[in-house]
Amino acid sequence: MLQVFENAGIDTSWYVPGHTIETFEEEIGAVADAGHEIGVHGYTHENPTDLTREQEETILAKSIGLVEDLTGEKPVGHRASWWEYSENTPELVEEYGFRYDSSLMESDFEPLYMRIGDSWESIDYDKPAETWMHPYEYGQQTDVVEIPISWYRDDVPPMLFMKQPNYNNGYTSPKMIYEELYEAHFDYLYERRGAGVYTLTIHPDVHGRPQMIPLLEGFIEYMKGHDGVEFTTLETVAEKFDEDPTRSESEGEFV
Repeated sequence: MLQVFENAGIDTSWYVPGHTIETFEEEIGAVADAGHEIGVHGYTHENPTDLTREQEETILAKSIGLVEDLTGEKPVGHRASWWEYSENTPELVEEYGFRYDSSLMESDFEPLYMRIGDSWESIDYDKPAETWMHPYEYGQQTDVVEIPISWYRDDVPPMLFMKQPNYNNGYTSPKMIYEELYEAHFDYLYERRGAGVYTLTIHPDVHGRPQMIPLLEGFIEYMKGHDGVEFTTLETVAEKFDEDPTRSESEGEFV
């Protein structure tokens, strides 16, 4: 994967569980040495919705320290394991001073600012309907930039075979993924939206496979063939958004 990015001359953002940092020191050290951004991604990929606030905070603090020891700098990016927020995650992300988060899907391509305190009523069929028939309530906007992701631009659901707990589409055609999902999303963004941020989430244990590497290389070249496209880290995206939240729309920029 590092060779692919070096050949293409692009910088990327990696979200690495603390367990991986401590277990595969040489490999993750190579990622840092190559100049790629490294962000926080839990310790053992725990689902935040199953954690107490104390557990989640302990994991967050430990993970921040591991990235800081690895890179010499405090990480600015947070990506929740499983892309799941607990009721405590937004407050902790703000409290620990992250510049951006990239875990949510409120939009497809446009960054926004993370909120704290969103609330909604869950359906309870044992109670009268009027107890849950209330609109979604938006919380308070923070200064943390939220950079959207998408399950449709993640390689794990269609490409990684998992025996337990349920079988998924681990043998989906790689060409179908690129032609019918990745390229379709890019084309829609480029041709219809006019500007925005395209986040492609890939994993070394999926895209490091022989059948995936040539397709990734081809997709990078495909995107490079379009005027105005820039490859950059999410840290840079957050910096640009902070400078001017309307930048991507006003300048017709793609990243």
